[in-house]
Amino acid sequence: MDSGSVAWMLTASALVLFMTPGLAFFYGGLARSRNVVSTIMLSFMSMAVVSVVWVLWGYSIAFGEGGPLFGDLSLIGLRGIGFDDVLDGTEIPVLLFVVFQMMFAIITPALITGAIVERFKFTTYLVFLVIWVTVVYAPIAHWVWAGEGWLFKAGTLDFAGGTVVHINAGVAAVAAALLLGKRRNPGVAPGNVPYVVIGAAILWFGWFGFNAGSGLAANGLAVNAFLVTNTAAAAAALTWGVLSLIQNKGRMSAVGVATGAVAGLVAITPASGYVGVMGALVIGFGAGVFCYVALLLMARTKLDDALAVFAVHGIGGIWGALATGIFAVAAFGNSDGGLINGNAGQMLTQLIAVVATMGYSFVATLIILKVLDVIPGLGLRAAERDEDLGLDLAAHGERAFVSDGAD
Repeated sequence: MDSGSVAWMLTASALVLFMTPGLAFFYGGLARSRNVVSTIMLSFMSMAVVSVVWVLWGYSIAFGEGGPLFGDLSLIGLRGIGFDDVLDGTEIPVLLFVVFQMMFAIITPALITGAIVERFKFTTYLVFLVIWVTVVYAPIAHWVWAGEGWLFKAGTLDFAGGTVVHINAGVAAVAAALLLGKRRNPGVAPGNVPYVVIGAAILWFGWFGFNAGSGLAANGLAVNAFLVTNTAAAAAALTWGVLSLIQNKGRMSAVGVATGAVAGLVAITPASGYVGVMGALVIGFGAGVFCYVALLLMARTKLDDALAVFAVHGIGGIWGALATGIFAVAAFGNSDGGLINGNAGQMLTQLIAVVATMGYSFVATLIILKVLDVIPGLGLRAAERDEDLGLDLAAHGERAFVSDGAD
C-alpha cells in the first residue's frame, strides 16, 4: 500500500459523502418552505439506507465476480475481504475502494429525488431506495466499471460516473416524474436561495473527491482531474450566469449561476481523467448552454421534473459522456484518445453506453415504481391533504422555519 494514496482516498471518500448533504441543501433551497425538511430528508436517508444495502449485497452485485451484466453474491456482507487486501492495479486496500464506491451509490438515488419532491410518499421512498440501488444502480456500475462488465470491455470511458451516476439518475427522474404527475401547485419560486448557493458550493467542494479521487491514487492524474473539474464548473457557472443576465434584462440569477456550476460539474465527471484544461473549458461552456436550453424546454412540457434533474444531470451527463469521446487525450495514457486524436470510434462507444444506460434505467425504474404503486399500504403519491399541508409536517411533524414570536 502507498500511505499517500490511502490518505488521499480516505479524504476523497469523505468529500464524496459530503456532497449528499450539499445536495440536500441545494434541493431543499429550491423546494417550497413547507417542504424543506422532507426534501432534505430524502437525501439524508439515502446515506443511511444505501450504506447498509451496499455492504450487505450492493457492492457484490456491482463488483463481485460474475458475467457481463452483474456480479454474483460471492462478496455478500463483504465476506472474504481482508482489511489489508490490496485492490488489483492500485496501492489502496479493497475495503477503501468499497467505501469510495459506496459514496457514489449513496448520492445517485438522492439525485433522483429532485424530480419527486413535495408529493412522493416517504415510506415508499425508503423501499424504493433498496430496490433501485439493487436492481438499477449496482448492475449499471458493473457494466461500466467492473472488469467483466460489457461496457467496460467495449472500451467505454467514464472516469467518475457520467453514465453510472448522472445519466442513470436523470433518466430515472423522468420515469418517476412521469408516473407521479404534477405537483398541486407547481412553478413557485425557490423557498430559500441562500440554501441553493450553499448547497452548490458544498457540491463543488465535494466534487474534487468525486473526480480527482476516481484515479484511486495521489498522483498527477488526480491533480489534472482536480484542475479540469474546477475549470468546467467555473465555465458553466459563468455561461449560465450570462444567459440569465440576458434573459432577465440585466439581472444575473444566483440560482442560475449555482445551477450552472452543478451542470458543469456533471458534464466534466466522465471526462475528468481523460481531458486537458482546454477540453474542460469547452465541456463547461457546452454544459452551461445545453442544460440552460434544456431547462427552458422542459418547462414547456407537461412533465413536472420539479427541480430539473433531467435538464441538469441527464443532459449534462449525456453531453459529458459524448464530449469525452471528442476531447479525450491519448497522452494521458489511460485511453486511446477521442475524436481530436483521430479515434472516431470512441464516439460510437460512448453513444452505445449512453443509450444503454438510458434505456435500462428508464424501463427498470418505471417497472419498480409501478409495482410499488399497486402494493397495499405503499403507493407513490402522498395524500392531497398532506401535499397541501406540506410534507414537512405531514411526514415528519417538523417545520424548517419556526418563528419564536420575538419578531
